Amino acid sequence: MRTLLRTTIAMAAAFAASGCIIIASDGGGQTIITPTSPATARADTRVAMALSDPRRPEEDRARDALRMPMQVLTFTGIRPGDHVADIRPEEGYYTRLFAPVVGDQGRVYACVPTRTAEREKPYADALAATYGNVVPVVGLLDEMRFDTPLDVVFMSQEYHDFHIPAFGVDVARMNRAIYDALKPGGLYVIIDHSGRAGTGNSEVQSLHRIEGDFLRAEVEAAGFVFEGASQALANPDDYRTVSVFDESIRGQTDQFVYRFRKPG
Repeated sequence: MRTLLRTTIAMAAAFAASGCIIIASDGGGQTIITPTSPATARADTRVAMALSDPRRPEEDRARDALRMPMQVLTFTGIRPGDHVADIRPEEGYYTRLFAPVVGDQGRVYACVPTRTAEREKPYADALAATYGNVVPVVGLLDEMRFDTPLDVVFMSQEYHDFHIPAFGVDVARMNRAIYDALKPGGLYVIIDHSGRAGTGNSEVQSLHRIEGDFLRAEVEAAGFVFEGASQALANPDDYRTVSVFDESIRGQTDQFVYRFRKPG
């Protein structure tokens, strides 16, 4: 049922030129938008080429049906020549898609937290060996520095983890460091497992979920402007009461995809 629902959402989204449905803020309310611009069509073409890149492993392709990469990547606004930071990419599902999209003139920084570097740095090194425009970066997330201003910072299913004390991350400082790393007009895109209304960050360790409104408020406190959300990974059949690793919902959780912009 959940897979069918998500497939239905994907099919509906595919009829929109952007491949995604955006909910954008509108004077305190919300509006459904389905962009049809030529620029969006070009973005779809670039993403389609990235999806068919022969360097992608079969394990990544097998995950596409649930991860909705066409819709997600179009929503990120990533373009050729962009400099993108992929925060804690682990095996690199999205890094492998970003690299062909930004092309030879762009860069993808595979940002590995110091705390998990022993296990995850080899993944980043392997990505760099395969893609000449991928640059491994190891450091503290709340002290991130880059050699050039970034166009996009991307984080998938990781933000909630950084509220877990064992990670040793000051989330407010992390968001401010990301703000400082972006060029004016740069984008901060976050995907995470949705928590129930009112739970805030109280279930980040037990269920690995975070309330969307709570996360949004934290990011806005760093100076970002909320620009919109994609429903590509929404799943109303997920009651959000069990861990994301529970076999009844694993891989099919209700997730929000938020896009924030640095003013300027």
